[in-house]
Amino acid sequence: MFYWLADFSDGGGVLNLFRYITFRAGAAFFTALVFGFLFGRPLINMLRRKQGKGQPIRDDGPQTHFAKAGTPTMGGLLILSALTFSTILWARLDNPYVWIVVFVTLAFGLIGFADDFAKVTKQNTKGVSSRARFLLGLLIAALASYAAARFHPGPLTDQLAVPFFKNVLINLGYFFVPFGMLVIVGAANAVNLTDGLDGLAIMPVMIAAATLGAIAYVVGNANFAEYLGVHFVPGTGELLVFTAALIGGGLGFLWYNAPPAAVFMGDTGSLALGGSLGAIAVCTKHEIVLAIVGGLFVVEALSVIIQVMYYKRTGRRVFLMAPIHHHFEKKGWAEPQIVIRFWIISLILALIGLATLKVR
Repeated sequence: MFYWLADFSDGGGVLNLFRYITFRAGAAFFTALVFGFLFGRPLINMLRRKQGKGQPIRDDGPQTHFAKAGTPTMGGLLILSALTFSTILWARLDNPYVWIVVFVTLAFGLIGFADDFAKVTKQNTKGVSSRARFLLGLLIAALASYAAARFHPGPLTDQLAVPFFKNVLINLGYFFVPFGMLVIVGAANAVNLTDGLDGLAIMPVMIAAATLGAIAYVVGNANFAEYLGVHFVPGTGELLVFTAALIGGGLGFLWYNAPPAAVFMGDTGSLALGGSLGAIAVCTKHEIVLAIVGGLFVVEALSVIIQVMYYKRTGRRVFLMAPIHHHFEKKGWAEPQIVIRFWIISLILALIGLATLKVR
């Protein structure tokens, strides 16, 4: 919204700053951060009053989790509110990629909200059926992937870019939309599975968002894209504003989610943020790089898949408990120890993901 103030500039002065993506990204970060600090405590107090017993705790989970009984959930509302408000203020509202990512984020947020609401009201950990969530997620991802493909420049339409190679594109044709659906829904559910300890999911999400924001800025700039040998996707640089707002909102939430958490993110936040990462990857043609940057989420999801498949086949378990962060809890690792070590792993993977821009 504030971008249009640049129209009143004569090419210099303060108003000209609004033309720059980097300036607006910085402003979006601080706007979302202040929003989180201002409205975090009132929101938590409201959630506590409305929810009563808070998020139900799994009976088969680690015993240490029963001490968290009564903690309210749906804290993702704080992130999504700060993120949306800040993005609308500072992003170019005529940019289709911004709206695609915002659509995916809020739509998955609604799915997560419905799931959290069902869990809290019924005091049951099942919530909305997994089939319903999955099918709705596929529909949202299909619309977003189709829209992204239509806005991609002609030579990149329905193409899959391969990292580490300058000019390698794989023509997916009609399979691009199903592939995009897999990326977005997979990212949403992988982040959802990771969200099991205080602060565990939000920091890796912010790290991945910062990395994807940098990638979006590079591939949206013709000069940078040519220099680094990546595919130029006009308009995607504006997604840096979105990711900056996500990081600001995430930090505002982490202030209250740091152990011991005053509020849980819930599916409201985890599904929405995971979906947004997948949507950014599809828009910027960096779907494969997302698997590197979000490698922690991939491992968490794979641990569940492996556990379920192996148990059905043999009646035995590979891990003491899945997702894998619970396995380490069962082995006696302290919760802060798991969280910080997973943060470190996320940072390492993000740096490897960024290296794909240069190693060509």
